[in-house]
Amino acid sequence: MSRIQARHVFTSESVSEGHPDKVCDQISDAILDACLEQDPESRVACETLVTTDLIVLSGEITTNADVPFEAVARRVVRDIGYTAAEVGFSADTCRVQTHIHRQSPDISQGVRAEANAYHEQGAGDQGMMFGFATNETDELMPAPILYAHRIVKRLAELRKTDPDTAAYLLPDGKSQVSFLYEGGSPVRVETVVVSHQHTPDVGPEDLRPVVERVVKEVIPARFLSGDVRYLVNPTGRFVVGGPNGDTGLTGRKIIVDTYGGVGCHGGGAFSGKDPSKVDRSGAYMCRYVAKNVVASGLADKCEVQVAYAIGVPEPVSANIDAFGTATVPEARLQELVFDSDLFDFRPARIIERFRLTRPGAEGWTYLDTAAYGHFGRNNFPWEATDAAVELRKLAGGG
Repeated sequence: MSRIQARHVFTSESVSEGHPDKVCDQISDAILDACLEQDPESRVACETLVTTDLIVLSGEITTNADVPFEAVARRVVRDIGYTAAEVGFSADTCRVQTHIHRQSPDISQGVRAEANAYHEQGAGDQGMMFGFATNETDELMPAPILYAHRIVKRLAELRKTDPDTAAYLLPDGKSQVSFLYEGGSPVRVETVVVSHQHTPDVGPEDLRPVVERVVKEVIPARFLSGDVRYLVNPTGRFVVGGPNGDTGLTGRKIIVDTYGGVGCHGGGAFSGKDPSKVDRSGAYMCRYVAKNVVASGLADKCEVQVAYAIGVPEPVSANIDAFGTATVPEARLQELVFDSDLFDFRPARIIERFRLTRPGAEGWTYLDTAAYGHFGRNNFPWEATDAAVELRKLAGGG
């Protein structure tokens, strides 16, 4: 959705914490958290695979931390709710294989300030990162992905805390929300799709009342003014699910993790990566800048892109696009973001700004990010709008 269209429908999806790919993301990020808790200088690139009765941990980890990888993985699976062997995946009975080795020294010498030519921490990889924000919701997120997240998150809460209502819900699930847009703004929901794993004794007709109730809890009534079409378990049955129904891998839900298909994506996944990897930290910084631009009133929509070369601290390119909604010339917006002292895109400065190597001390964890989106929840430091006032002043807005 690059420019304002008069009338169109846009759809985004989310998946629950029990989706196989999200199980992997959560395990990988829990291992990252465990490493950073003991050693903030840990270098982590943890990949997880799950399938029937099996977890495979792999990747590159260089750390002074003593982390019980298997125990961490089992704890995550248990907390998600996979505790019964009869569903094909259980925290207590599944096999766990560990294939982890140290980070390549060739990568390390580019990242470490004392080892590279710049005498400053370099980017952990090459690539381009994007951040996006829009004023169509209070969270400055696109409406379709924001509410798709909230549907599956609320269903998970019901599953865990209200067994009288949702005892038949199992951990795996997906949501999809289609919004009608007019003049660039969401006006109403047209279709909600929910596919949710369940016990064998129930069918879609049993799930639909709960889904409709959840939708009305999490989506503002003004968006539900028309006849909303609900498609609940449209195949008619969703009993076999989770890793028993579909193999999961870390990093396969990058659109769910970001903006639901709105704007661009550089292709890099987040989970399991320490913040020296600019796939993660650079994308967080881009979101922070885009959100502050919109929060400042300088644009209704904003997308920020930067690109890095491995081992080089400064981005090799930087760009901002307000999709024709800026209240100042876009050339001026580019200057405000990239030529002022307000934002610093060097990896060490990003890590310092958001305290990305000490998440636990800040009241959040990387595990928290690994389901229901990395953006749109204010407990994460890159969601702050503390630069908006200064940005507005620099633009001459007082």
